[in-house]
Amino acid sequence: MEGVRVPIACALILLAISSITSASIVEHTFNVQNLTVSRLCKRQVITVVNGSLPGPTIRVKEGDSLVIHVLNHSPHNITIHWHGIFHKLTVWADGPSTITQCPIQPGQRYAYRFNITGQEGTLWWHAHASFLRATVYGALVIRPKSGHSYPFPKPHKEVPILFGEWWNTDVVALEEAAIATGVPPNNSDAYTINGRPGNLYPCSKDRMFSLNVVKGKRYLLRIINAAMNIQLFFKIANHRLTVVAADAVYTAPYVTDVIVIAPGQTIDALLFADQSVDTSYYMAAHPYASAPAVPFPNTTTRGVIHYGGASKTGRSKPVLMPKLPSFFDTLTAYRFYSNLTALVNGPHWVPVPRYVDEEMLVTIGLGLEACADNTTCPKFSASMSNHSFVLPKKLSILEAVFHDVKGIFTADFPDQPPVKFDYTNPNVTQTNPGLLFTQKSTSAKILKFNTTVEVVLQNHALIAAESHPMHLHGFNFHVLAQGFGNYDPSRDRSKLNLVDPQSRNTLAVPVGGWAVIRFTANNPGINSLSNSLVILKM
Repeated sequence: MEGVRVPIACALILLAISSITSASIVEHTFNVQNLTVSRLCKRQVITVVNGSLPGPTIRVKEGDSLVIHVLNHSPHNITIHWHGIFHKLTVWADGPSTITQCPIQPGQRYAYRFNITGQEGTLWWHAHASFLRATVYGALVIRPKSGHSYPFPKPHKEVPILFGEWWNTDVVALEEAAIATGVPPNNSDAYTINGRPGNLYPCSKDRMFSLNVVKGKRYLLRIINAAMNIQLFFKIANHRLTVVAADAVYTAPYVTDVIVIAPGQTIDALLFADQSVDTSYYMAAHPYASAPAVPFPNTTTRGVIHYGGASKTGRSKPVLMPKLPSFFDTLTAYRFYSNLTALVNGPHWVPVPRYVDEEMLVTIGLGLEACADNTTCPKFSASMSNHSFVLPKKLSILEAVFHDVKGIFTADFPDQPPVKFDYTNPNVTQTNPGLLFTQKSTSAKILKFNTTVEVVLQNHALIAAESHPMHLHGFNFHVLAQGFGNYDPSRDRSKLNLVDPQSRNTLAVPVGGWAVIRFTANNPGINSLSNSLVILKM
């Protein structure tokens, strides 16, 4: 037996050495600064990273360590959030201002250091202080570690596709005015693909994203919705796409001619270039407006795909435009969102935890803020179970927990709404107008380490029913089921998918509906659910 132990020990040592040597430290510098650019016939000052919009694409391999030196040369406080990264044991690098860190002030610098472990696919980074996310964002691409491959055919090329929104105004002042008045910010003036509006907008004929392809080749589109508030439909004329990952989690291949993507979400999709080389093809995106009564920017951004090797006819090639769904096509959006499933036994697949320790029902939507003199204000207020989150001002919640500083937050976020009502009935406030008013608080839900949590996210219609994106920092969660109307456990629990549900970090809860998510609280620290519910794991 002694003769057997030695080679096993050597093999383990060699494996450990191989794992260490295959990982790298990837280091970048982010210079945050103001830049004057021309868009839509106007020159506008914006805040960017390293002089570009979008900012630089960060490319790493699973297992690498990432070090980002942020130098703030802008006039604004700034933090950077690494959207979707787990940050296990480095939660202080997550980035939400006054949650896990104090902002980086003008003229100051800060280094983010964290590991990329157990994740592959497309994520992204963005500012997490004020409305600066409108222009401070970029892709974060995580490839398999050396010696490992994708669980799908190797693409000829990988192409980041980042959707954004553009305002012909100072976005920081835009947000400040919205906070002061309680009225939502003005709608954006354009959507963009990789920072370019496309030729449907004024003064933008030459400001359109262009992708050159070779017939017979396969391309991996790394699609990111970096828009501030808008879900988007996306299509490419005469082409179908195969979704292979969502939020950096591999999915079972899903063939579709339309992508629906909420703010914060990512989709990896394979494009097979199989069309005529004598034609070019527009890619286009426009809003999915789940609440038709709410004003929205009903414009379209587009880029173009050109095939190489076109015949020499001397004529300009025709360009085909895809037929996008109606702005209000909830059924198409729901079909896409609910049809994605996990790639069972694929890389980093995590089965659904079957035993649940904590159950919560959280209502989400808009409420109203009452004035200090007890009269009503025309101020909208984001609401989760009638709580509207107030960011702390003295120090971050993480620092308060670490140093046991009292008075920064309260551990009283409820497991159930304080008042149960007919959540999706728009007329319910006629008999109970008090439901409209939210409680301003910095409240948290405290979870024990390694507990499994099931949350029912219930959309309400107190102001207007809408499909609302929800992002959980530091975790992926299983999306067990989605539906319309009020969640009814006696009816809807039979719909839970415990076999191959999709895992995401950002979910668009159906308009006037609900979603059931489940995750294990195995990441100690401070995290937040859409920056309204703060979760602490001790």
